Amino acid sequence: MLRTGSVSKRSDPEPCRDQDLGLFEVITRDGAARIGRLHTAHGPMNTPTLLPVVNPNLRTIEPREMWERYGIDALITNSYVIWKHDDLKERALDEGIHSMLDFPGVVVTDSGTFQSYVYGDVEVGVSEIVEFQREIGVDIGTMLDVFGRPDMSREELEACVDETARRAKQSLESAGDTLLLNGPVQGGLYEDLRAKAGDLMGSAEGEFRGFAIHPIGGIVPLMEKQRYRELFQILLAVRSTTPPDRPVHLFGCGHPMLFSLAIALGTDLFDSAAYAIFARDDRILSPHGTVRLKGLTEWPIHSAALFDLTPEEVRDMDPEERSVLLAHHNLEVTQAELARCREAIRNGSIWQLAEQRSHSSPQLRDAFAWVLEQLEEIPDGPVGVSALDLIVSTDPVRSGGEKLSDDIGTRPHVLHLHALLSMRWRLPGSWWDGSDSDPERVVLIEGATPPWRDSALGAVVSALLEEPRSIIMLSTPLGPIPFTLEDVSPWCHLDCPDNVWLDSYEDEEIAEELAELGLAELPLVRVEQCAMPEGKRVGDVRDWLDRCAVVDKLAVLCGVSPSDGCSLTEGMSSRRSRTDRMVNVLLEDEHILSPRLSDGGISLALGGARRLNALNPGLPGRFDEPADDGSEHPGVPRVWLLDDAIPFVGRGRNVMQGYVLGADPHLTPGQPCLVVDGNGGLIAHGTAVATAREMAHLKKGIAVRVRDGALRDD
Repeated sequence: MLRTGSVSKRSDPEPCRDQDLGLFEVITRDGAARIGRLHTAHGPMNTPTLLPVVNPNLRTIEPREMWERYGIDALITNSYVIWKHDDLKERALDEGIHSMLDFPGVVVTDSGTFQSYVYGDVEVGVSEIVEFQREIGVDIGTMLDVFGRPDMSREELEACVDETARRAKQSLESAGDTLLLNGPVQGGLYEDLRAKAGDLMGSAEGEFRGFAIHPIGGIVPLMEKQRYRELFQILLAVRSTTPPDRPVHLFGCGHPMLFSLAIALGTDLFDSAAYAIFARDDRILSPHGTVRLKGLTEWPIHSAALFDLTPEEVRDMDPEERSVLLAHHNLEVTQAELARCREAIRNGSIWQLAEQRSHSSPQLRDAFAWVLEQLEEIPDGPVGVSALDLIVSTDPVRSGGEKLSDDIGTRPHVLHLHALLSMRWRLPGSWWDGSDSDPERVVLIEGATPPWRDSALGAVVSALLEEPRSIIMLSTPLGPIPFTLEDVSPWCHLDCPDNVWLDSYEDEEIAEELAELGLAELPLVRVEQCAMPEGKRVGDVRDWLDRCAVVDKLAVLCGVSPSDGCSLTEGMSSRRSRTDRMVNVLLEDEHILSPRLSDGGISLALGGARRLNALNPGLPGRFDEPADDGSEHPGVPRVWLLDDAIPFVGRGRNVMQGYVLGADPHLTPGQPCLVVDGNGGLIAHGTAVATAREMAHLKKGIAVRVRDGALRDD
């Protein structure tokens, strides 16, 4: 007997507005991982999510129960199976697919392609199966693509890709104006073919729209043999060319162990019958792998379905009752892991979750290690394009603790932050005593733990009083960083034992890391923390450090050239908190920016936005023009706003997708940007929510969260 407690009735969904049908919006993101919403005729499909496979002939869990008990927004069934069986076909045409399944949410259907893989052929035509899906009221159908097996030759796979692309327009025309359609991406194990297929399917258009979703096909044979490295290679290749305004679906993938890494690499949708198939084989799912019921004394993972039952009691059940019970457990665990992944996206820890899950199996750990290699080395080809895009689309600054691990250095946001540091950080243009000669030495402060403004400031000031032309660096487990960036997270929020900070690094190791910052030729002096010295010159040193911190943050995080940063901060003053932290930067009594206390980033004020925009006249390139991103300091990124939206955004409304004409390619989600009109005039400033490429494609959702409009009356 299933023991899951009472279930409250869930309201049926509201259909989307006609103009929103098929549009996808990104709600929040962490690099390539994103929480999104696809708008359909039967309500929104929120992602990332799993589409449970429902066999129309064998319903282990009723679709209505999936909706009400487990919060399932969408499911997938097979239109070919329904089409082929006369009684099911008649019912579907008479009642509609939603009534037949008794499911009020989004219904997705497959087309018979997988049956062609299993049985060798199908009996339905390309247009016929799409028209059937439309006639029975499916929300998101699937075209009849050509399944490409991993063991096929390149020539055979090229034929699969070309034939699928040839069928694309015909299928889109047959879908009409109501049926959204999946455009599967084939190509086997060849990343260039996958990228080509992604481009062909992404650019295909019908009379009313292109494809709504891009499933990655032909991967079930890889998962059956746990060939996860190749699975994620295919995913990265496909992501390099598919449009960012469409969800990516790993067709046939549904094990919770794989969710976090797949989502971190850009997967939005999963589907699987594993919850039911594994249950019939007396196996239970967990985020750490699959467990057989046989031999269990206690449950290794708990669920409401198994509460107050022992493994022995479950083994003694009737086989049919047992399989239903275990299917409920498997679906519950699957939903819980997806919720955990979505929450990790919200709090910026999806990559840490993927690290943890990578230890669930040797094959998954091998795949994860391979992904890290791609992020570190950025190879040529489609995989490298996606790896680089993943890094640069990740906000390098984040609040909260950062758990130290062997893999921390290859987390995308850490890689991004270190890349920006090595590319954009520069030596001070002058020193606190007014001199402007070359630096004399590098001073590395060791053994100090965050917050460094408390533990290391005495040593910093002492070193600068002794030799004003000193470059002050802090020793961290992630390598040396300039003291001026001491409050930038994740550097200052590493969650690790205290003794880690006391470790000393070899001179050769330190020299190699300093060389990346252009400091290899300077003498190195290693010192430890000490008390703050006294004297009237201490104030001069601290004022200089404050100004350097602002210049360095503007350079590293916002792309402002150090010379422009020095010009902007000439004569600045600052207001400090009760804990002696700089909270507001003022120029001529006008607030221009604030260092964020939560993560050490920069928040612009309107006065600072106006000054920075004046330093960088002109316009960002239009989306239909080639991007010029060769400069290491291209200035604060700008977003070019459509004229119709100027009155609203200028008074503080957010910039919405679809109202952007162009954006600088170095735009980084989570970091400051300027919103300008067609003459380069400032309209507003805020925080980017999307990359420039995403702004070029997305038509719904927020593009820039505006902090302040420049056209306010007050």
